[in-house]
Amino acid sequence: MPELALMSYGIFGALAFGLRSVLQYMRTGSTGFRGLSGRRGSREWWAGRAFTFALAAALMAPVADLAGWLPRLRFLDETGIAFTGLALAVAGTILVLVAQMTMGDSWRIGVDQAERTGLVTHGVFALVRNPIFSAMFIVVGGLALMVPSVLSIAAFVLLILAIEAQVRIVEEPYLLRSHGDEYRAYAAKAGRFIPGVGRLSPAPPRADSPAPRRR
Repeated sequence: MPELALMSYGIFGALAFGLRSVLQYMRTGSTGFRGLSGRRGSREWWAGRAFTFALAAALMAPVADLAGWLPRLRFLDETGIAFTGLALAVAGTILVLVAQMTMGDSWRIGVDQAERTGLVTHGVFALVRNPIFSAMFIVVGGLALMVPSVLSIAAFVLLILAIEAQVRIVEEPYLLRSHGDEYRAYAAKAGRFIPGVGRLSPAPPRADSPAPRRR
């Protein structure tokens, strides 16, 4: 199964990063890559680094398995579990592509604080605010089940922590600054990664707005 895991990872990377950036360039003249946020050593910078490390570790896990560098976790090393992981990796890759296409010209990797893109709230974004990240959890979790080892599980856990930090420290503050009450109203309805989970509180009424009439 490590061969299939490597193939799945390669297809995911080629489609989600390679093909999508080519399509974005053809549509807008930009690849959509914005790089790491924040100054070197800041929380934002470390969140981006952790994300990169997690993806690198997910790639190295099947390589280490093929080379015999790490033993598999026996309680997860079952054929049925491995094929479940393959199904998850395929489904997650498809969901990534659907979410990316739904974003249209607003798709980016990273955040440019001086840039303002349109707020996407339709399609899968009506259910969760970060469906691409949700799908990446599914992909890397599936890969971990295909080649269960300390490294693959660590990659999955690190990805969760890195994306949580990226969304909370970088992306949500940026979207709140860029879209204000519009984003807060949207975030009060759509979950962060799972429908209904991680919603933000709706914007409080402005001080200068008229008081609601009592009946």
